[in-house]
Amino acid sequence: MGTPTTGPVAGPMAGRTVLVTGATGGIGLATARRLAGLGARVGLVGRDEARAAAVAGRLRDGGAEVDVFLADLSSQRDVRALAGQVLAAYARLDVLVNNVGGYWATRHETVDGLERTFAVDHLAPFLLTNLLLDRLRASAPARVVTVSSGAHAMSRIDLDDLQGAQGYNGQRAYNQSKLANVMFTYELARRLEGSGVTANALHPGVVRTAFGQEDSGRWMRLVLPAVRPFMKSPERGADTSVLLASSPELEHVSGRYFAGGKVKRSSPASYDTDVAARLWRISAELVGVDPS
Repeated sequence: MGTPTTGPVAGPMAGRTVLVTGATGGIGLATARRLAGLGARVGLVGRDEARAAAVAGRLRDGGAEVDVFLADLSSQRDVRALAGQVLAAYARLDVLVNNVGGYWATRHETVDGLERTFAVDHLAPFLLTNLLLDRLRASAPARVVTVSSGAHAMSRIDLDDLQGAQGYNGQRAYNQSKLANVMFTYELARRLEGSGVTANALHPGVVRTAFGQEDSGRWMRLVLPAVRPFMKSPERGADTSVLLASSPELEHVSGRYFAGGKVKRSSPASYDTDVAARLWRISAELVGVDPS
């Protein structure tokens, strides 16, 4: 935990506390930086201690109030430890930005024996949100913002093979995890109705980041250099996340999917409430939380 050197930044988010996962690079860093610039106290979640400390130092030099939390969100043990640290550090939590995500061309298993894309992109935000829900409710009005992707529209939820055990394809796994983000958001919004806590998902656009570089696969290695000049900057990619986390006009908007800063229709599959409820139950069982 750290103390800013020049005093907290005054702004429309002053007095509010925001937690951003995947906050040491790309869209997450841009989101954290801009929310700090609006006056929020920001918790940065990252895996690499040196990188997180460097990011926090730069933000503090600008007067931001920043805390660092280290966690590998592919590990449920780390997610639970992170939640415990956040609850100990913050008496209130106004916004949770579930930004972390990844793409792996080949199938990897986590320390919990789960397929990595499903574990990081869906189960990690599912578990973290559930562990922090009581604090969010107590801090209402509060918000849960989950970064999905337009790629969700190219998928369906395969409840019989959520982890690609019967035939893995990196793009298919990623698309399904992003659809799971949207369906999780809609189901969460239904469960939070009347609580003062909103839940919304978003597509940030196609953004120029280090996304997928750990295991990009041949196709991505060939295509990315050609399309990179046409991608959004991380700063622009953070626009909708920042809007959903901070806009007073959206305080009561919940259960929606945003792209380009506006409400959009998500894919027809994303509105299947039966599949969403079943996905919730299966996810709860996999991470060991109460499904009710």
